[in-house]
Amino acid sequence: MSWERFKKYLINLDKLGFSLDVSRVDFDDAWLSSMEPKIKKAVADMKALEGGSIANPDEKRMVGHYWLRAPKLAPSKELSDAISENLSNIKAFAKKVHSGEIKGSDGKFKYVLCIGIGGSALGPQFVSEALSTPKDKMKVLFLDNTDPDGYDIVFSQLKGKLGRTLAVVASKSGGTPEPRNAMLEAEEKWKAEGLDFAKHAVVTTGVGSKLYNYAKERGFLEFFPMWDWVGGRTSEFSAVGLLPAALQGIKIDSMIKGAAKMDAATRAKSALSNPAMMLALMWYKCTGGKGLKDMVVLPYKDRLLLFSRYLQQLVMESLGKELDLDGNRVEQGIAVYGNKGSTDQHAYVQQLRDGINNYFLTFIEVLRDRGGESPEVEPGATSGDYLQAFMLGTREAVSAKNRDNITITVEDVSPFSVGLLIALYDRTVGFYADMVNINAYHQPGVEAGKKAAARILEIKRKISEKLSSTPKTADEIAKEINLENDTEIVFKVLKHLAVNSQNGVRASGSGFDSSFTKE
Repeated sequence: MSWERFKKYLINLDKLGFSLDVSRVDFDDAWLSSMEPKIKKAVADMKALEGGSIANPDEKRMVGHYWLRAPKLAPSKELSDAISENLSNIKAFAKKVHSGEIKGSDGKFKYVLCIGIGGSALGPQFVSEALSTPKDKMKVLFLDNTDPDGYDIVFSQLKGKLGRTLAVVASKSGGTPEPRNAMLEAEEKWKAEGLDFAKHAVVTTGVGSKLYNYAKERGFLEFFPMWDWVGGRTSEFSAVGLLPAALQGIKIDSMIKGAAKMDAATRAKSALSNPAMMLALMWYKCTGGKGLKDMVVLPYKDRLLLFSRYLQQLVMESLGKELDLDGNRVEQGIAVYGNKGSTDQHAYVQQLRDGINNYFLTFIEVLRDRGGESPEVEPGATSGDYLQAFMLGTREAVSAKNRDNITITVEDVSPFSVGLLIALYDRTVGFYADMVNINAYHQPGVEAGKKAAARILEIKRKISEKLSSTPKTADEIAKEINLENDTEIVFKVLKHLAVNSQNGVRASGSGFDSSFTKE
């Protein structure tokens, strides 16, 4: 890697404390020139999207998460005012909670329990962990699955504290099973302590959704809107992300400013000055525009541990599509994984350097080690010096084996820098999707999974109706309910029923010859 190539392909945004180095990806000016038609189209399409065009043809709706950090860009005054009003309401509500004007049954709220799934949890979790400090105004916990044991782990931390815990339930549709289940179990916990859950809860959802109506009927403390033009995985700058952050005490104005500044930078028409366009081009070059290689995200900062998990949803749900916009079967997508440096150097970096070359790597470098000074761990070197040395050393090691790698550098981990990182990848996903002609803003596969799950629950109901004191095998029950082709599912449902004693189902025998009875 030459110094001249580094200088040529480094996008340095000094005022943002940000830089993007793509010099270690195998491309040249001729390839960049060949991509110019795709670049121009992606820029034009993004401009139309920000202007309010119907960017999600499946659902006939706009895609406006960029307006959340710049309300004046919204295509109508009504939308602009709604965004600004919602932000003001979030700040006002958080202020009342912090002052104790709005409080729980046992006094001033000290804890926040966020209930959500996917985009309603991953972004808020990432931001909460990345920006937490000992001075946080409230401690934030999350229920982000439908795992009873997981619920118990979280509620064990809130035992005797529910009277000072504010539940924040987020679900765009209001009908997603995971947050609904978590909310209903939470209600039972509050009830068991003689408390009214509604007096300790707020919701973020669509107007008129099942969750909206549920909250209104029971008199929840507050409602914050989730608009249909904001996708779950791009909702961090809606109430989904900003409300928990504000309650925690994070400077959300600074986070919004960072995102807005990155948005402005990523509107540049030239790829050589547009970090999101250049990043999307590198994805295209590294994967052949067909997802032929995985994306490894390696942040060298503990605070950014959850960033790769956040990006997994943003990238894989946006880009993992069977059909392109013309209806052709393309099976697009880029797999994302990562942990943190230097932990990964003792995990899978061995394979990255010496194993199969089926990935490209993104290093995320943070220049500031900590808030204060660091002691030397050996003459002339601090722990932070070691962390940078491990990052630069690993980068040299993989580059020596011709592994494509990208480096993103930020000055620190702050609300501003977290905002700009989220915005960078928001825009990159949009540009890349345009280049490969897919719809980044729908998720038919997720809906298919939900429908399949609903069918399994219906099978469970039919099985329960057929169980009696007479022993029956999975084969026998499957035949009785006309599901011989689904005997495996019947068998697995029966095993689950038998292990959980509350169902009153008992298993006898072993293996596939097991028989099941119901008391």
